[in-house]
Amino acid sequence: MTESIANKTVSDETISEIPASERRLTHRDRFLKACYCEPVDRAPIWLMRQAGRCLPEYRALKERYQFTELVQDPEMAAEVTLQPIRRFGFDAAIVFSDILAVPEALGQRYQFRTGGGIDMAFRLDSAEAVDKLEVDSVTERLQYVADAIKLVRADLGKKRALLGFAGSPWTLANYMMEGGSVKEFVRARTLFYNDRELFDRLCNKLTEAVIQFLQLQIRAGVDAIQIFDSLGGLLPEHSFEAGSGRWIKRIVESLSREVPVILFSKGAHGSWDTLVGTGAQGLSVDWSVRLSEVRRKIPETMCVQGNLDPCVLNTRPEIVAAEAKRLLSEMEGYKGHIFNLGHGVPPTSKIENIEALVETVKESI
Repeated sequence: MTESIANKTVSDETISEIPASERRLTHRDRFLKACYCEPVDRAPIWLMRQAGRCLPEYRALKERYQFTELVQDPEMAAEVTLQPIRRFGFDAAIVFSDILAVPEALGQRYQFRTGGGIDMAFRLDSAEAVDKLEVDSVTERLQYVADAIKLVRADLGKKRALLGFAGSPWTLANYMMEGGSVKEFVRARTLFYNDRELFDRLCNKLTEAVIQFLQLQIRAGVDAIQIFDSLGGLLPEHSFEAGSGRWIKRIVESLSREVPVILFSKGAHGSWDTLVGTGAQGLSVDWSVRLSEVRRKIPETMCVQGNLDPCVLNTRPEIVAAEAKRLLSEMEGYKGHIFNLGHGVPPTSKIENIEALVETVKESI
């Protein structure tokens, strides 16, 4: 029986039973079918932080423009989004932006340090500062992201998937309260224990801002959303639901299953039940756990994404190919696997290694 979800081009008959010459999955079909744990010919592949960083064409742009200039100019953001698609042929693109676009839209600007890391314009350190955050202007101030998405969508058409994203309220709160990147994030955790009312007030504002931002991206044409709870692992298991999970659940519920939502909560390995309870369609998993074990822990209707160690991209093509084959073998027989890294592409990654990775995954049909 053929269905209409995600513009399916094949029936629900097992893909492996269809002759290779008759398979007609587009890259977008493959990604979206994997999101919904439907049969595919191979695991779709895209990489977190695939845009920018190690690409020479991106570095050429960075010699002329600041990061925030690239993000906030729709045409340049679209160009950077498409660069890895042209070079590597990933199944999905992810819009070039930053999770700190939301704090900036709330009134707390950010910039990248010359030597690496992030500086916020000020540190969010009082109830008065929290109350000054301007939620009502988020959609208007982030329109440049929607404009970039529309440009990318027009270029990709329906052949490749396009992801939008946002940071989780918990992760955003950490950066905002520390005033940028730090060796140890402690201020948000301290506020969580010391003044729950103020913590909740802040997370309520961040949750509403993230909802508005993601809805803006969906209206602009993304096929899926990823929520980056990159600092989720900072919370102890008994505090994870109150500190992060509940806010993510509210965000997912607000999107009314318009598109699949993939949740990446790095290091939150003791909170699988809470992560599943957010209602996300899938979980993206870091490299420190076995992906097949996670697959067995969560419902069969949820996809799993990951989880190659990003450091492998600093080695040699034959090592990359071997590690990719190992992971593909581990996940053989399981539905709903989206191939990705366990975190973002390192800036030191070698182009030939990414090429070897993509080739290995594509040859796994």
